[in-house]
Amino acid sequence: MASRYPPHSHASSSYPLFLPIQDSLLLQFTYAGRGFFDAFRWTAVATAVMGDIEIRATVFKSLLLNCSTLLCLFVLNFVYPEQRARTTLSWIYQLFWMLPLLSILLYLNSSWCSVIAKRAYSTQHANRTVVQQPATYTGVLTAIATSAYRLVMVATSVGLDFALRAVPRVGPIASFVFLCWIDAFYFFEFVWIARGMSLSSRVRHLEERWAYYLAFGLPSASICIWGSPLSNAAIFALIFPLYTIMAMHAQPVPQDPYGSFPQGSSYSGSDSIRHPSPFIPIRLPIFALVMWLNDLIVKAVTVGSGRNAAPRTFKRNRAFSDGAESMEEGVRGEFAPVSSRPARDRINIGLGRRKID
Repeated sequence: MASRYPPHSHASSSYPLFLPIQDSLLLQFTYAGRGFFDAFRWTAVATAVMGDIEIRATVFKSLLLNCSTLLCLFVLNFVYPEQRARTTLSWIYQLFWMLPLLSILLYLNSSWCSVIAKRAYSTQHANRTVVQQPATYTGVLTAIATSAYRLVMVATSVGLDFALRAVPRVGPIASFVFLCWIDAFYFFEFVWIARGMSLSSRVRHLEERWAYYLAFGLPSASICIWGSPLSNAAIFALIFPLYTIMAMHAQPVPQDPYGSFPQGSSYSGSDSIRHPSPFIPIRLPIFALVMWLNDLIVKAVTVGSGRNAAPRTFKRNRAFSDGAESMEEGVRGEFAPVSSRPARDRINIGLGRRKID
């Protein structure tokens, strides 16, 4: 009588195979090395700036403005040292002069960086156009909601970074690591938006390639931690358009974090499917707290405004968050191609792994 169960060898061969933990760590170090290399592609920046007159003129204006701001801050710190700054007159000066000035600088830098990014993207991808919101009532509402949600995300990210610094001992290190990811996120943001990636897809893309983006944001974060908050903001505005150009020439790795391996590795040509070690996380919830704070703030604003229901454009009474597409929703971006492996070979590898679609 034939057995109802398959042979033991056949059953064991159907079990998933995992990489050793040291090989998974080596892969992450490889991805980090690629990100660090892409963060020093100054030749790509020089080529883009020298090859286009509009980029060159806008970069020159940005450099001139931010260098002048840094010079003014240096002079003010020299004339009014830190111990003399905590006076009533100083607070009035910062409130009625520095705050409006910084607002103007933020607006100008944002406008110029947008011009540089659009021009550099159109130059590099001559056959592609930047994805635009449709010029309809729904498209306008979605664009406004997305912009408001992004502003809240910037504020919560910076606030969380300052909060991490206050934690004893491990706080400064955790703040610096988090700042690396924040810098990388905003350097790549225009590229992701131009390719039609939703906010949830952008966050997920970074969290699934945390080693690459940690290394990519390392040089800029190292520059922006030594001065006062104002001078650090001016330095970031100074280098932001340059790193945005680098981001357009970068190739984040891995393409498929759940099963692809670099060319030339000992597993890239193997017939058996090997999954990354479950002891090395594929996706880190880097922005989970930020997104939770965003939704909390948006909910408080919605309740405080006296609105009982959100507009029809959005769902579940989360007007801004749904307009920006919250963490649980979104579309697949260009950076995350569908794997060529069949769906039955892709499994759920524990907590934090991607769910099967």
